[in-house]
Amino acid sequence: MAAIPTPARHTVGLFLLLGVVFIWVASSFLVSNLFGKLEYNRPFFITYLNTSTFSLYLVGAYASRVWKSRHSTKPAQRKRSRSDDNTALLLADNTSGEVDTSVVTNTSDDVSSRLGRARLELIQSKLSVRETVLLGTSFCGLWFAANVTQNASLAYTTVANSSILCSTSGLFTLIIGAAAGVETFNGMRLAAVLVSVLGVYSIMKFGTDEATSTHMPLSWLGDMLALLSAALYGCYTTLLKRRIGDESRLDTPLFFGAVGLANILLLWPGFIVLHYTGIETFRLPHSGSMWLMIIVNALIGTFLSDYLWLLAMLMTSPLVVTLGLSLTIPLSMAGDI
Repeated sequence: MAAIPTPARHTVGLFLLLGVVFIWVASSFLVSNLFGKLEYNRPFFITYLNTSTFSLYLVGAYASRVWKSRHSTKPAQRKRSRSDDNTALLLADNTSGEVDTSVVTNTSDDVSSRLGRARLELIQSKLSVRETVLLGTSFCGLWFAANVTQNASLAYTTVANSSILCSTSGLFTLIIGAAAGVETFNGMRLAAVLVSVLGVYSIMKFGTDEATSTHMPLSWLGDMLALLSAALYGCYTTLLKRRIGDESRLDTPLFFGAVGLANILLLWPGFIVLHYTGIETFRLPHSGSMWLMIIVNALIGTFLSDYLWLLAMLMTSPLVVTLGLSLTIPLSMAGDI
């Protein structure tokens, strides 16, 4: 991905973030409906299927590399043609009719040196295929844990409560980011984070009314899972930003493809453990409408939205994206009315 100027990057990142907010709120209501009205409380299955769709990015990554390899000779031919033209001009400007080989040699050496340094810098800054795959594999577990706890929270608490508590990831992001050198710790950022923390206090003290306690007796468990998801989110967003830095360094489809493939190959034993412990018995959706909801949620609520989220985070900062996701709170509260 080509580098975008900093002001434009921030603007594009904020627009992407706004799209992610709407998608995530819609996805949360969809999952809550599956767990509640349709009685399909399978957070591990939903998260496993959602994350597995990332492996589809490998198809695009492979097609892109094949296309580039087939068309890589044309730029090289154009460069050689331009080099020959420059040499001819230097020779034509020599009015004495003698070739000033020193001019040609020095010019060629200077151009080659500059091109070599630029190419070396590009190679050094861009993550290799191996580094990108290892990065995606290493983050798969943390990524999955943050998402499965957030999905599980929707089985025990309301979408509004889950959104408010998950928004406290700003506090974790600020603390971890400041310790990792990704974020700067200042008064304004601290104040913005404290505002979101007040949401936690209000939920714990006033958010659980009698009706909620009756219909959701385990709402406290949902709240704890949402807080755990917030902490895990703060960890992986900060670590990703520290490892990647600028979005131009990352082959994003390859990264997500590696996350999806690692999810498929490494996390399937979770089905066996959860089934035989009785925590989540394995059962496939029993209707076409349920399958449709799950697939739409996987392709839009995860496959597309997480790609946009990563770009937004790299174009701005982990804290900006985390605080921006607090916009899910009013939307979620409006939807719960």
